[in-house]
Amino acid sequence: METYLAASEWIDFDHPRVKARADALAHGSTGIGDTVRRCFEFVRDEIRHSWDYRQNPVTCRASDVLAHGTGYCYAKSHLLAALLRANGIPAGLCYQRLAVGTEGPPFCLHGLNAVWLPEHGWYRIDARGNKEGVDARFTPPVERLAFPVLAREERDLPEIWAEPLGVVVAALTGHATVEDVAAHLPDIDLLPRP
Repeated sequence: METYLAASEWIDFDHPRVKARADALAHGSTGIGDTVRRCFEFVRDEIRHSWDYRQNPVTCRASDVLAHGTGYCYAKSHLLAALLRANGIPAGLCYQRLAVGTEGPPFCLHGLNAVWLPEHGWYRIDARGNKEGVDARFTPPVERLAFPVLAREERDLPEIWAEPLGVVVAALTGHATVEDVAAHLPDIDLLPRP
């Protein structure tokens, strides 16, 4: 589990601002589940989804997401992982491949998290941010993610990564505005489903 508890360039919970927010969210918590819920709801509700609000700058590093109060789903997942890891709770990054519109192509990755809950094991949570048609919640053991996988080419990728995928980092660090990111959303090639 050490890899899911480590600080890194993008999940920088060792940054004073991130550590202070993690401590504040855990203060008075009744246990791990309560701390996870508080961190999840903070990122879901208080950090704006960059595209929903057309809000710059483009963020990637957890401390930058917190400082600017905005991030794409990927960046928000970096902040949530950082807040959880700062509280000693193993957290990883997960992805779905979804249609950009109502059906694809094109397709893109969607970023979310997995957290280790002692009573349930790995449990996925999606702090993307709720809006009309999106109602993600923390309701273990039942997952309430932002988006269902519907089309044949869409996927729930089963891996739990300790660090963000390179294509995600490249999309967030290689484009200057949220509009540029939206025009170059990350995707990966997958074998077709049988």
